[in-house]
Amino acid sequence: MNNMEENASVFEEMAPSKAIVKLALPATLALIAKAVYNIVDTAYIGMLDSDIALTAVGVTVPLLLIMVSIENIFASGAAVLTGRQLGAGDQKEASRTVTTIIGVSMVIGIALCIGGIVFIEPLMRFFGASDAALPLAKDYAFWMFIAALANLPAQSMNCAARAESSVKISSIAVITGAVLNVILDPIFMFDWGLGMGVEGASLATTVSQFVTFAILAWFYLSGRSIIRLKWKSFRPDGKLLWNVAMIGIPTAVIQICLSVAASLTNIAAAPLPDADAIIAAYGVVQRLILIGCYIIMGFMQGYQPVAAYAFGARKTERFHSAVRFALRGALLLTVLVAGAYIVLACPLILLFNDNPVIVEYGWRLLVSQVVLYPAFGLCYMMTITFQTIGESRYGLFLSVIRQGLFYVPFILLLPGRMGVNGIYLSQPLADVLTIIVCVLSVKSMKKIAAQRMEE
Repeated sequence: MNNMEENASVFEEMAPSKAIVKLALPATLALIAKAVYNIVDTAYIGMLDSDIALTAVGVTVPLLLIMVSIENIFASGAAVLTGRQLGAGDQKEASRTVTTIIGVSMVIGIALCIGGIVFIEPLMRFFGASDAALPLAKDYAFWMFIAALANLPAQSMNCAARAESSVKISSIAVITGAVLNVILDPIFMFDWGLGMGVEGASLATTVSQFVTFAILAWFYLSGRSIIRLKWKSFRPDGKLLWNVAMIGIPTAVIQICLSVAASLTNIAAAPLPDADAIIAAYGVVQRLILIGCYIIMGFMQGYQPVAAYAFGARKTERFHSAVRFALRGALLLTVLVAGAYIVLACPLILLFNDNPVIVEYGWRLLVSQVVLYPAFGLCYMMTITFQTIGESRYGLFLSVIRQGLFYVPFILLLPGRMGVNGIYLSQPLADVLTIIVCVLSVKSMKKIAAQRMEE
């Protein structure tokens, strides 16, 4: 079976639930492998026996989330638009969309790299780096900015592969990079190798990410993909970029809000007793949370192209079947992830640091972040669905509410009045409000989707 026939089989003949699982499993595995980049870095840095080093890496978490969000603006938007175009049988326009977005991603990657390096010190200060942590934070962030040259176009190619159901190559690329990162980290970091410390961890990750980019670039340039990359297809007109951005921004905003929330949490912790310990613990927690996020995102990456293709092909029952399965799956997965984190909270923190103060803050922070974690799965699933049906504005609203509209006021007000307990309470309170809004939006989501496919 060739790529085109396999694409048709997955998106047109296979049951939506099976198609979502088929696409989601390798996507989730690839994303978890991507999370290994950050988890492995943090674990190895914990072996340096330096709480300041761990704090410095924790400061870069908001930066990491911002860069991921920028990747997703065009990559996620291109995935949905390409899925619609393939569903409508317009392979030529799908190739144009992907070629253009990959080219634009390269330009944005160059801009991020240069701008980040030029303004690296004020950025680290803004994200909460203390005088003690600043030098190490700058060392770590420098190579993160270099990695932007590869990460942005690689993410666009990954999303294009999902849109045409070629998820195997994206899994191979990301997993290869993750394994390489595990191997290179100790070689670059420790004295028996290059002895670069924190900077070595970041450099190892950057080298691994360039390898991931090279594998994906080979796949597309060798002509093995359904979607063809051709220079003549690179036409970045305003309408295409606007359509892609309007679809992709809601997903990206979720990541931006996560970054803002992480940064504000660091800032809120700064005046408190044990500030460095709280920030170090929170940095570990955020990297652990990324694994949970990537599990949900991987499932949604299986759902998104199936829903987009059905919507583009005007297959109403198939679309609604995909929506129902995704809703149940998102809730189930978030419950399982939250349960695992709550039960294993203390042992997980001990994997990265055995300082009793950091461990105490860490397990409490981890539990507080996930106690109502289904709010994330529900909100993310509905954001993607509203994107897919062309209601990007409401999708944008949903993407902002959890970590933006609801979390920000709590994290700004409660720690000043309640100390660290205010940090513990901020996320659960925001999640309660998020669940209420999402539940109230389900009916309108179904109604709008039905109307759009009848037009």
